[in-house]
Order: sequence, then structure tokens, then C-alpha cells
Amino acid sequence: METAEKLALLAASARYDASCASSGSARRGALGAANAGGVCHAWTEDGRCVSLLKVLLSNRCRYDCAYCANRASAEVPRASFETDELVRIVVSFYRRNYIEGLFLSSGVFAEPDTVMERMNEVARRLRRDEGFGGYIHLKAIPGAGERTLAEAGFLADRLSANIELPTARALASLAPDKDGRAIVGMMRSIDGRIREDADGRRGAARRPRAWAPAGQSTQLVVGASPDSDREIVALAGALYREVRLRRVYYSAYLPVSTDPRLPGSPPPLLREHRLYQADWLVRRYGFSTGEILEDDAENLDPDLDPKSAWALRHLDRFPVELAKAPWEELLRVPGIGATGARRILESRRAGGLSLEALPSLGIVMKRARWFVTVRGRAPAGAGTDLALPRLRALISDRPAPRGDDAPGSAPAVDTRSLEAPHPSAVHPGSAEGVPPVPAADPLQLELGLGKGAA
Repeated sequence: METAEKLALLAASARYDASCASSGSARRGALGAANAGGVCHAWTEDGRCVSLLKVLLSNRCRYDCAYCANRASAEVPRASFETDELVRIVVSFYRRNYIEGLFLSSGVFAEPDTVMERMNEVARRLRRDEGFGGYIHLKAIPGAGERTLAEAGFLADRLSANIELPTARALASLAPDKDGRAIVGMMRSIDGRIREDADGRRGAARRPRAWAPAGQSTQLVVGASPDSDREIVALAGALYREVRLRRVYYSAYLPVSTDPRLPGSPPPLLREHRLYQADWLVRRYGFSTGEILEDDAENLDPDLDPKSAWALRHLDRFPVELAKAPWEELLRVPGIGATGARRILESRRAGGLSLEALPSLGIVMKRARWFVTVRGRAPAGAGTDLALPRLRALISDRPAPRGDDAPGSAPAVDTRSLEAPHPSAVHPGSAEGVPPVPAADPLQLELGLGKGAA
């Protein structure tokens, strides 16, 4: 097979892996550089759109995961890159300004250690022979030995081991060749090495290059198994807490076969979007997983973003006085994000905070107006008591039904809002005093999600 044909096939085969955004690395070399903004067709924090070559080393695989287009039993064309071939492509694409880095994964075509070593060889050639300083993200293959994993962390900026399904029962049903505990074990090994590296570099007169400086990430496939949002959010929270993941990526299941174990249609993209919103609250806004899905709720509300849904369950905590509230309380107000909260604090210091100024600070007044006051004043129309159904309709993402008894209507959902928030490498916050979501699944218990887990 010609190189161009391999590239088309193996790039297409890699499109199902969402865990390829980057952040947190500052590697530089004779050829290219990676900065903290990162790569992979994503919007960086400074507003740039960056890209990387995202390919598989091989789409040959021993595993027969029902949801995977490259599973062993799939009747698809197979190909593998030679090391020289892929190195030549990366360097050529970089010199033409097509890419800023490489995301390299692979099917498990041989023993895990052999597959990991083959990917390491590509990265080794790029770093040492070509002087490549751009971003490299390598897929960590569970079962690979300590030596190959150690080298991968020195060569790559980020590593990722995809857990893909949120429960052991789902893995046993749809991916019987995979061991969830082995995947979690790989994540623990990566986290342990990152910690050891940080301790070893601390206080050194000449700081050596960091090991996997952009940390690790993983991916969860949503909708291939009947697992609830509660189980997905619980697992993500445990991964952030226990192995310090930088990101969990959510990928809505796409039907790739007629396997009777799989649903016949994909889940709504809105479900993936709600999971990203919930993830954002855990990582950036100090919410715990137990707060996002309380009581007996199994799934996120499709009509409300998770913060608004939480606020409606805790109306006793509102309105928040914006002239006095601390940062943590500002972030819990629907319609106020981190940028808006920062601008509120800046306006307070300058003495210019007012109700009229809120829209110009980036506050989404459709939601925030019902939950705030400024020096005792509420936005027009928001000071009167509203029945919960009407308030819910007013802040919903979906239009309410019209009619004589309709509680009200909201603008139609903007389809642009179905895009996930852009990646961030900020470590998750934590809310004290709120218990985690209980779980009985062996995989989740492995991550400390049993009763009494911190």
C-alpha cells in the first residue's frame, strides 16, 4: 500500500479518539516547539486554532471491542506505518506548516510492550534524530512494561490510556479483551511517575526535562452501553481525584456495526454536551460529583445546564449579592463563568459594579438575572417570586410549549452551544462536605467510589 493510501486510512481510523487536545508543555527543539496553548484542531486559551497530525500507527488489532471500527472482526482494510515512513510524514507536514505536533495511537496488533515500543521509536526518532520540539501525545497501552512506559513519558508531552466504558460490566459485555483494572493501573503508574518526577526536579540546580509535562487524559464512549450519567460523572470525578487526570473526553457512540449488544442509534449529541458541562463544573468551578446528580437522579437534565439545574434545587442559597460574594459563590451563579466572575471582582475594586453593567461584563442575563442582586437591587422583573415551573422555563435551553396553561417560553436552543467547552489543563477543584456518588461496580470501587470514599 502506498504511503498516501496508508495516511488516508490510518488518519480516518484515528478520528474516533477524542482525547487529543494538549496543554501544559513548553518543549522546544531545533525543529518546532510546543507551547502551553497546545495543538490538535482546538481553540487555545489565547484564541488560536492549532492542529496536529492525528493517526494510528496501525489499525490491526487483537481486541474485538463491539463499538470500535477497528475491532479484530471488522472487515476493513488494514495497514501499518513503518517508523521511517511516519517520521518522514510528520517532518514534511511540519515544514509545510500543516501541523504543530503529533497524536499517535494504535491498535493492539501484538503484545502491549511491542506496540508501545513501536510508538516510542517514532517519537524517539523525531526527538533525537530530527530535533523535533513540537507537541507529541502518545497512547499508553495497558500491559506495557515499566521500561517502555518510562521512555514514553520522556519522549511525549502527554500520555493517555482510554478507559472508554464507565463500568466493569460494560467492559465485560462490549470489550471482553480489556481489563478495566489494568487500565486504571496504567493511569496510576503514569500519575506515580509524574509525582516522582516533580519531587526529583524540585530544588534541583539544573532542572531536567519534565516527564509527561502535559499530564494524562482519557476518553469515555457515551451511549454504547446502558450506563447512566450518574455512573459516568462518578467515574470521571474519581479519575480526577485519584489519578489527577488533566481531562476526561466524552465521545458520543457512533454505530459502526450491527452487533446486537449495541444500541441501534447514537445518543443525542446534547447528552455529550451536558456531560462536558458537568465535567467543567467539577474541574473548574469546585462542584463535587455528588452535587451535580443528587438524590435518585440517574441522568443529567436535558433541558437545563447542570449549574442551572443545581441552582433550582438550592434556591435557598440565592439571590447572591454580587457586591460582596466571594469568588466561589460567584462561580455557582447560573450565567456567570470564570471570566464574568473575574470581571465582577475587578469592577468591585474599581467601584463601578452596577446592575446595568452586568451584560457588558459577559454575564448571561437570561439565567443570572433570577439569582443575583447588586447592593440589594434585583434586575427588573426578577424580584417577584416565581413558581418553580415558570422559572425553569425561563432559564431552559429549550422552548416551552405554548398554550393558555404554558408557564412561559424560552428562546430555541442555539445549536452552536452543543459544541463542547474547549480543553483546559487546570486541575479539578473540590467541594468539601459533599459525599461522592455511591457506586457498586468493581471498576468504580477500584477508584475509591465505594461508600465512605473521600
